[in-house]
Amino acid sequence: MKAVRIHQFGGPEVLNYEDVPDPQPRRDQVLVRVKACSLNHLDLWVRQGLPGVKLPHILGSDIAGDIVQTGEYVVGLIKGQRVIIAPIDFCGQCPKCLAGLQNQCREFTVLGNAVDGGNCELIAVPAANVIPIPDSLDYVQAASVPLVFVTAWHMLVGLAGIRPGQTVLVLGASSGVGTAAIQIAKLFHCRVITTAGDENKLEKAKALGADAGIDHYKQKISEEVRKITQKEGVDIVVEHVGAATWEESMRCLKTGGTLVTCGATTGAEAKIDLRHLFARQLRLLGSYMGTMGELREVLGHVFAGRLRPVVDRTFPMSDVRAAHEYLEKSRMFGKIILIVGA
Repeated sequence: MKAVRIHQFGGPEVLNYEDVPDPQPRRDQVLVRVKACSLNHLDLWVRQGLPGVKLPHILGSDIAGDIVQTGEYVVGLIKGQRVIIAPIDFCGQCPKCLAGLQNQCREFTVLGNAVDGGNCELIAVPAANVIPIPDSLDYVQAASVPLVFVTAWHMLVGLAGIRPGQTVLVLGASSGVGTAAIQIAKLFHCRVITTAGDENKLEKAKALGADAGIDHYKQKISEEVRKITQKEGVDIVVEHVGAATWEESMRCLKTGGTLVTCGATTGAEAKIDLRHLFARQLRLLGSYMGTMGELREVLGHVFAGRLRPVVDRTFPMSDVRAAHEYLEKSRMFGKIILIVGA
């Protein structure tokens, strides 16, 4: 089969579109012909070099395609079904997994990180990770959903305990997590403030449901939030930018507010004034992906049309280097998708 592999860490030039052996599924696995696979910032970090990645390695976390073969132990799935693959890998046997907390499993990882991902024509995965999709969702839309929507759902619903009527600040409206978080917060009838780097992206964010937008290049986020909320601040900040926005995010919280973070795109070092933390009774929560239960819960809303995928553009998998360059320049609003076989 054709696949994109890295044999060393570095820039887009290390991405190789090449022939590799077809995977041989186990009896408890499903073989899926990949039709589309979306890019995430994780692809950039793995390509540049992360601990635990064994070379050569196949990137790609979000996969949509067709079942071409099922192992003899597999029930409930049949050849020809259109499916997505849960973008997580876990042991399935430890106390955390058995409690439905797969993202706390000691062996937990994301597809395309410590295990090979979906930048390939065929992939073999456990049957538990394979989820049929409705006809209303095409492969490109389906591939744009799993990682960012389960991440945003876990942040807002699983951890922050979002409630109707709250005010939520979503950093980075144009990112996959940003577009998902805006919609989830509106699903809970919250007021949403968001940030982006230009007016075009802010207008698209408002079309998704955001009530107010802040240009983070031209405006100071905390000052604008104070104006919008009449100096009250926000109940929840969805933070995934990191060092560049951390202090501003903290300043935006009202007393008793919650900051939930899932990333550090601009750097991992952040300062906290502990006096503000305890005096203002703030909550700081770390979030990593989500559980299988949360994935199926948020997919139910996507399949019903209450939440919608946001796709920026597509690239053929053979043009993966250009796709990585496009992602690195932050030109997108929504997801970038590789079309496999194109």
